[in-house]
Amino acid sequence: MSFNDKIKTKGYLDIDLPVNMDFKSEIQKLKKEKNAIILGHYYQTEDIQDISDILGDSLALAQEAAKTNADLIVFAGVHFMAETAKLVNPGKKVVLPDLNAGCSLADSAPAKDFEAFVNAHPDHKVITYINSSTEVKALTDICVTSSNAVQIVESFPKDEKLIFAPDKNLGSYINKLTGRNMLLWDGACHVHKEFSIPRLLELKHENPDALIIAHPECQSDLLIMADHIGSTSSLLKFTQTNSNDSYIVATESGILHQMRKASPNKTFLPAPPEDSTCACNDCKFMKLNTLRKIYLAMKYEVPEIIIEEELRKKANRPIQNMLELSRQLGL
Repeated sequence: MSFNDKIKTKGYLDIDLPVNMDFKSEIQKLKKEKNAIILGHYYQTEDIQDISDILGDSLALAQEAAKTNADLIVFAGVHFMAETAKLVNPGKKVVLPDLNAGCSLADSAPAKDFEAFVNAHPDHKVITYINSSTEVKALTDICVTSSNAVQIVESFPKDEKLIFAPDKNLGSYINKLTGRNMLLWDGACHVHKEFSIPRLLELKHENPDALIIAHPECQSDLLIMADHIGSTSSLLKFTQTNSNDSYIVATESGILHQMRKASPNKTFLPAPPEDSTCACNDCKFMKLNTLRKIYLAMKYEVPEIIIEEELRKKANRPIQNMLELSRQLGL
């Protein structure tokens, strides 16, 4: 099978490579050769976090993608993130190490169903979480991340009718904070909806001094228990500035690596999921990326994210609206 055929069948992932290849070293060489940048999300594995040029949550990565001078963007994250990078960088090549790295939350809002939902409420402005497909973004007035959602929602007049999608838990949390009554799409993240309240209570009983910190994508019964609620970057910052010595962290476990690096003398415990065999809660999509796949994506510049231009323009508009308003709000 030729290499071109391998590309078409995703067989490039099976290309034979030298035994004991130093992927970190080879990736660094390719960065220089190709003027490439690796954007990595906090939920990636530790080795990928450590070789990322920019590490952050969805807002930070969207902001960095919009201003990078790199010719090649390698997105160590999931599909909607790489799509977002392409939306704001139409002239740059964006690759995703594994095209199967999707997002359960984005998948919970199929574009055709969401379009019908929007059309059924023509008097509503549409606010869409960045964890959504390009097609859903194209139906949106403004995007948000968990870092800026509350501030952006509050920028609308109090009597404005709003749709919030696709995360029902985040939308419900924002409604509670702002006193709004946004119409919520019924979507959720598989990681954040699977935390076990009984197991969390047991872990808290075993560690009574630990503070519970949680992402607002978690269900409301868990958020009630939390000592701090915030985006991934907010949770990280809280553990750096708070004086407590131990924390139970209710979000994807990848962030614990950065927490432990920033505060090595503190204790960080992942909140447990329903599955009694697991001690932590991982995103199965985020964890599809590996150093090997990043090396191959960078070397062969595949799989490339390609978006039809008319769709890109429509979907880029709410991203730009978010970035501009975030600048105005100092976020």
